[in-house]
Amino acid sequence: MTRVKGAATAASSQASGPDGGRVPAGEVHAWLPGTNQTVCGLALSRTRLLRFPHVPFDFRATDVLTAEDEIGYLCPRCVAAATPRDARRWKRESPRRPR
Repeated sequence: MTRVKGAATAASSQASGPDGGRVPAGEVHAWLPGTNQTVCGLALSRTRLLRFPHVPFDFRATDVLTAEDEIGYLCPRCVAAATPRDARRWKRESPRRPR
């Protein structure tokens, strides 16, 4: 998979946000505007995912979903494709060497 920049959000349902606007809810995926599929390869038309072009996909693998969140599931493949490589890279630090 290639790195994705400028991904928007696609979700299985919607909820009203704190300001009254549409926000994604349910199962959430990364989607590139102008295409008919998510980053992980699901067809938006066949899976009936709703498009949210005004909501950027800025989720990370370290995000924790709670019971109060409208989002129930984050696609791990979409998160991996949308996360910058530097944020995922493991860096070794020598424990015996003083800093």
